[in-house]
Amino acid sequence: MSNRPVYPFVAIVGQEKMKLALILNIINPTLSGVLIRGEKGTAKSTAVRSLANILPAIEVVKDCPFQLLPDSAPDVCEGCSRQECGCKSNPPGPVETVHRGIRVVELPVGATEDRVVGTMDLEEALKKGEKRFEPGLLAAAHRGILYVDEVNLLEDHVVDILLDSAAMGVNTVEREGVSFSHPARFTLVGTMNPEEGELRPQLLDRFGLCVHIEGINDPEDRVAIMERRAAFDEDPEGFCEQWNEDSKSLAEKIEKAIALYPQVHLDRALLYEIASYCLDVGVDGHRGDIIILKTAKTMAAYNGRTEALKEDVNAAAELALPHRIRRQPLQNIMLDVGELRRQKQMHPEASA
Repeated sequence: MSNRPVYPFVAIVGQEKMKLALILNIINPTLSGVLIRGEKGTAKSTAVRSLANILPAIEVVKDCPFQLLPDSAPDVCEGCSRQECGCKSNPPGPVETVHRGIRVVELPVGATEDRVVGTMDLEEALKKGEKRFEPGLLAAAHRGILYVDEVNLLEDHVVDILLDSAAMGVNTVEREGVSFSHPARFTLVGTMNPEEGELRPQLLDRFGLCVHIEGINDPEDRVAIMERRAAFDEDPEGFCEQWNEDSKSLAEKIEKAIALYPQVHLDRALLYEIASYCLDVGVDGHRGDIIILKTAKTMAAYNGRTEALKEDVNAAAELALPHRIRRQPLQNIMLDVGELRRQKQMHPEASA
């Protein structure tokens, strides 16, 4: 793994909605990830890869390829082929653990199925009757972030694998009657350029939040982007050092929000507001309602509050609904949700 410095998340100019959506998913992984749609050269990939600077730490068994907690199911360890792990493939008794930052695992567009799900050693299973499993990217992404650049270009069979894992939180590999399962709960982050094709509806709906970003038009901001990028390319270590305090401050704010989130409540009247939002814009199913609720509470925690407010619900709806609006042309799905709701209320016959 390269130790080359990564461009700091806090040094990205503008694109506040994209950065907010990513931060909210760090605070609350149950938001089900974020899809970032936008033209090329708008810092989509830079933002995701730079998350490593602000991600909180988690406790894992030392060198465990599945990122397991010490009290995780022993049957996972029994099928593991790694002997260097802190559990020594022997779950009973104390195990060695470490704290490390949550990882961003990148899934290449051309990744094979075996690379994604892992491989079974059939010869070992047939000869000795023992399962030997070599973990894939889904194991590495457990309790972390799985990042797919150009997610709209993924092969269909890989999309199906992601859908199954996202729904079940488990990755199961079966070869010739021999099967192995391990936890695979991850935050899915995808980036895409709509000009290169759209996303399958089944996968689109799996993203909790969706943002559309464009190039920045303000000359001052464009100059700042050029200056910062040039400074980073010339002296990556020095540039990162300049932003170190800001990165630490954001990381601390995220950790406080994670601790505060369980205490956040939302008035029942606002639940009706959420339901009205979804009905007014024609959202199918109930996933949109639930994601808005969770997002509003997460936003309140991020802002240091234990009560979610109307403005939290409004902001959450603009992140959670655009890709769920019924019968809208895909190229127009990022229409302002508030504006669409006003249109539906003024002309109810249009949604009939």
